[in-house]
Amino acid sequence: MPLELVPVRCLTDNYAWLLHGNGRTALVDAPEAAPILAELAARGWSLDQIALTHHHADHIQAVPELVAQTGAAVIGNAEDAARLPPLDQAVRPGERFALCGEEAEVIDVSGHTVGHVAFHLPGSAMVFTADSLMALGCGRLFEGDAAMMWASLSRLNALPAETLVCSGHDYCRGNGAFALSVDPGNAALRERLAETAAGARPCAPSTLAEERATNPFLRVAELADSLGLAGAPEATVFAELRARKDRF
Repeated sequence: MPLELVPVRCLTDNYAWLLHGNGRTALVDAPEAAPILAELAARGWSLDQIALTHHHADHIQAVPELVAQTGAAVIGNAEDAARLPPLDQAVRPGERFALCGEEAEVIDVSGHTVGHVAFHLPGSAMVFTADSLMALGCGRLFEGDAAMMWASLSRLNALPAETLVCSGHDYCRGNGAFALSVDPGNAALRERLAETAAGARPCAPSTLAEERATNPFLRVAELADSLGLAGAPEATVFAELRARKDRF
């Protein structure tokens, strides 16, 4: 049975993600303690694990308070441990570990930062991507380069189409506006934006199938001609899209 998934809005536009099942509760990323603790209390859940995707403050700053309040074990990338809060369990890309009693795969999604990881739970068809693959977009390249991010997105894009993509921010308005500017004839994109604007659906989670159909950063093959890059390597098309988004 799939784990129960609860998005928790934090700060201005962050998402934290609570998982519950098998008698355990886990959190992916810790932007702000108060809304997370309130959600736990409302549901009568005790927090057992905190899994961290990357070192940026808006994803880890609530860890000390949450650990003090709950005693939860902290999990993160061993290769970025020096920039994360103290880890009780250090994991590496390619490894698997138990999250809420379910097998989770650690995926290297460096680009936004070097050492950024995603957590894929195949049994529940979920992937926690934070600031790598995002709803209708992808994260800015603060530490890595375009080739690194394209490789990361390609790894995520190889997951099953029904996988829920649980990203780190609600950037749907800005991402959607950019997507429409480079892919104006995309009917699926227009429908998704209309549903989001009407409040008929949240920004996240989305399915990987939806991202393949509407996210320009997964549609480089379809957009190459209109960008003047017909025949160029996909990584080159991605780099051009990312540069355009940075200027948008």
